[in-house]
Amino acid sequence: MSKKRETPIKNVRIIGIFAHVDAGKTTTSEAILYYTGRIHRVGSVDDGSTQLDWMEQERARGITITAAATACHWRGHRINLIDTPGHIDFTAEVVRSIRVIDGAVILLCGVGGVEPQTETVWMHADRENLPRIIFVNKLDRLGADFERVLDEIRERLTPHAVPLQWPIGREGGFSGVVDLIGQRALVWRDGADDPAAEPIPPSMEAQVAAARASLLDAICETDDALLERRLAGLEPDAVTLEAALRRATIAGKLVPVLCGASRKRIGVQPLLDAVVAYLPAPVDLPPVLGIVPNAKGAKGAEEIIERPDDPDAPLCAAAFKIVTDPHVGHLTWVRVFSGHLKVGETVYNPRADVEERVGRIYRMHANRREQVDHMAASDVVALVGVKSAITGDTLCDPAHPIALETFKFPEPVIAVALTAASSEEQEKLRQAVARLCAEDPTLVSRFDPETGEETLAGMGELHLEIAVDRLRTEFGIVPRVSPPQVSYRETVRRAAEATGTYKKQTGGHGHFAEVRLRVEPAERGEGVVFENEASPSEFPTDFVRPTELGVRDALEKGVIAGYPVTDVRVTLLGGKFHEVDSAAMDFQIAGSMAVRQAVRRAAPALLEPVMHIGINVGEEHLGAVVADLGRRRGSVSGMHVRGGMRNVDGEVPLAEARGYATDLRSLTQGRGTFTLEFRRYDLVPDEIAEQVIKQRREEGKIRTR
Repeated sequence: MSKKRETPIKNVRIIGIFAHVDAGKTTTSEAILYYTGRIHRVGSVDDGSTQLDWMEQERARGITITAAATACHWRGHRINLIDTPGHIDFTAEVVRSIRVIDGAVILLCGVGGVEPQTETVWMHADRENLPRIIFVNKLDRLGADFERVLDEIRERLTPHAVPLQWPIGREGGFSGVVDLIGQRALVWRDGADDPAAEPIPPSMEAQVAAARASLLDAICETDDALLERRLAGLEPDAVTLEAALRRATIAGKLVPVLCGASRKRIGVQPLLDAVVAYLPAPVDLPPVLGIVPNAKGAKGAEEIIERPDDPDAPLCAAAFKIVTDPHVGHLTWVRVFSGHLKVGETVYNPRADVEERVGRIYRMHANRREQVDHMAASDVVALVGVKSAITGDTLCDPAHPIALETFKFPEPVIAVALTAASSEEQEKLRQAVARLCAEDPTLVSRFDPETGEETLAGMGELHLEIAVDRLRTEFGIVPRVSPPQVSYRETVRRAAEATGTYKKQTGGHGHFAEVRLRVEPAERGEGVVFENEASPSEFPTDFVRPTELGVRDALEKGVIAGYPVTDVRVTLLGGKFHEVDSAAMDFQIAGSMAVRQAVRRAAPALLEPVMHIGINVGEEHLGAVVADLGRRRGSVSGMHVRGGMRNVDGEVPLAEARGYATDLRSLTQGRGTFTLEFRRYDLVPDEIAEQVIKQRREEGKIRTR
């Protein structure tokens, strides 16, 4: 066990690196680790030697699947770095990482520019008011265009983007950057690690002067004192400008833009300088807010409390990732917002209402562990011994409890059925799937005891493919896997009432319960809302909760097609009970019967996942691709020109997008690419819904009771 190297909190940066797939995010992370001395040889995505992409599936596919954390040091500062996946199927890793970092580096490809996952990440970062900087990577590639990407940033992400650098050379001739504040050129010659500081090339002087004037105007407009000096014709010095830009970046008024080519390590050191200079330390941000668990203030309101980023404040940490490590077992990754804790001390989990002893504390470097003796505010560490924790839980001081806001993850949209090869493997399969779901909140499993199938739902075909592959490599299980199926939902289109009566009275102690309720449509995304309007004299409060359990269980199993019912409001109106024969289980059964009848009377309908689709295609194939999208019940919402390519934005039902990769290749002679991202659930046309229900009936998936 090692003593931790302490860094003052004002010199700590907790950052995430986010990007669309294939923007060079992992290569940039590797270069950062190299320059900060964390590694002595830069790994390669192509040959599977990267540090942060350590999973077998990541190295085989050359993509990031799971968020990885590490810590490194740069110029007297500690940088806690979280590298996240770029593929849309792994959005959960992005969502939970954004909640526990203080600043973000958003990577863009100099060729691809602003792509769909970039916009998704930006939206999540906006929601959390996250300070960020942008790094335009791959400027050495054919088709790279910094000015075009800058225009896309201002059009599609933020009008407040300000370039701090200007590239020297284009595509294969890209060799360095001009520092606009420092007014110097940084040139990397012949693969050198460090740049040479040189005068600005004469051919760029006019362009650089115009870009610098725009930058100074933008910075000074965020500070009244600087604006007065600027209007008076006085130019602030570099230190003053950097301090003002730091304040503006942390406040979200400006977003600095840098550029480079991580594969050649051009621009990575200035990027590290910018992380230190412009992204916030934990103490630069407001205290984290939470509520006092199980406590109500005046008029029933929750009591809101805060925790400053201070080691002497009561402990408050957020669990943002759960991993089952083959060597140490259940690992809970946490961001410590306040307080401190030593090995052997106790934490409280308000959601589970349990106290647990922390057995070990690790600093993580991808999948490698460094054991330390304590943790404190601003740390990102992994704990052993906190078995109750799931993603989103708060761990806090038992004497000063606090519960932070939980994470909200998107719903899974596609599923496969898993069947064990033998009855002996069935329980082993269930346990393995449960462990995968505990690690990844966007994997959801359901077991059907009638068919013996384990249904696993996720965010996309790649997501499920990786999960099934992990069953094989990590758990030694090779189940039979059905083709991917769309995860439909059921809902209602009008209000209806029904009464469910459960009665078995044949002498002796019997069973009796009658439940009267109403179902009606709710807003999209509301799920199932249960309300009680029954009179306590007619319907004892002891039977309300069992009735709700019966209702929710029936809706989860589906009514018309065996899919979960959602976006409905269920109101308990009343019922009848027997002083002797009524029990809680009777009302659970009666509630289930009543809600199934009510749903059938309420014009039930199917909902299907509708996806945002982004297609990159050559102009010569644009017409064929748009026509094909129309045949798939899709629509086009916008188009963007990128050199000789066209970027098509639209929507398409997931059911119509299966197998699209093969079809797009044939339409575009192998040159088209696309991404799919869940947008919302929408009503399925009646004739298609009838086909789906008929197929489910033939498969025996619809319950008749």
